Amino acid sequence: MTRPRRVLVAPDKFKGSLDAADVAEAVATGVRQARPGTEVRCVPVADGGDGTLAAALAAGYRPVEVTVQGPTGQPVTTAFARRGGTAVVELADACGLGRLPGGVPDPLLASSRGLGEVLVAALDDGCSEIVLGIGGSASTDGGAGMLAALGAALTTGEGSSVREGGAGLLDVAHLDLTGLHPRLAAARLVVACDVDNPLTGLTGAAHVYAPQKGAASRDVTLLDRALERWADVVTNATGADLRSAPGGGAAGGVGFAALAALGAELSPGIDLVLDLVGFDDLLADRDLVITGEGSLDAQSLHGKAPVGVAARARAEEVPVVAVCGRRALEDEVLRKAGIEAAYALLDLEPDVTRCLRDPVPLLERLGGRIADVHLGA
Repeated sequence: MTRPRRVLVAPDKFKGSLDAADVAEAVATGVRQARPGTEVRCVPVADGGDGTLAAALAAGYRPVEVTVQGPTGQPVTTAFARRGGTAVVELADACGLGRLPGGVPDPLLASSRGLGEVLVAALDDGCSEIVLGIGGSASTDGGAGMLAALGAALTTGEGSSVREGGAGLLDVAHLDLTGLHPRLAAARLVVACDVDNPLTGLTGAAHVYAPQKGAASRDVTLLDRALERWADVVTNATGADLRSAPGGGAAGGVGFAALAALGAELSPGIDLVLDLVGFDDLLADRDLVITGEGSLDAQSLHGKAPVGVAARARAEEVPVVAVCGRRALEDEVLRKAGIEAAYALLDLEPDVTRCLRDPVPLLERLGGRIADVHLGA
């Protein structure tokens, strides 16, 4: 008797439209309708930004709710995900762009403090390994808010506390790390980071990423100057100058603070998430993997989820196809990345607004088409 075909559906979110779990379920529904009896397993994934927490929870991690400061100080309810001694923390859900009140950016005053407060909660809960997804930041504060929440003291030359946000770093003169959370010394902190930008300079956090967070040209200049001052102060406190370290500019400088003051490790985001969800074990005996994201384009080739999924699957000789909202990569480029074919919502519905508003029926149709083409009779 022939065994049923086995499919693993492992997409990232369709940003601004549908989260990864719902994308996976819609595609899976289409596969099952087209090929009844097919064994379909859904495992939503992420690249280390928003969606990382949801991917961990979908993989069986337990949510631990916590209330922290959002990017501009308002209280928000978020969570970290826990399994055993490991915690998964997502910056975006605590103090990221999606947490800005009314969606209004505040590039000079937004802070990473909320992230530090989630880290404190995870440490207080006894977690000894913390995986930190830092994509989707709303701030350019060099990770200063995160460190302050963890117990560091940032003061001006007059001894007063430094104001929140990147602009406040213009006044920073001293950093005292002796008050850092006592459990940090024995904890392992791994940061999901897919960029190699340094903290400062023309390729640094302010010049490259602050405009995406609402910074005007004059703001960018101010923030870069503030980050240079911050780097000097951190160097004096730690004895190591990491302002030029690759990845230091991630999340408005959170990468820098994690490296310089917390002894963190940086690791590609998608690889971290795939390890967290046990992806390699899930590949066993699968006949096909379906991955995807909202826009399959040149950026997808640099640390994004579909290419990371394809690399893992190719190592186990499992074929991979992708679903997406829009596709901007040629067949040959996709094949080099390990993706045999890609199917876009825009292939079925040319109206972008309708694709964004109601993607589920379209994803179900794509799931059925993939089953017909790639699972045989």
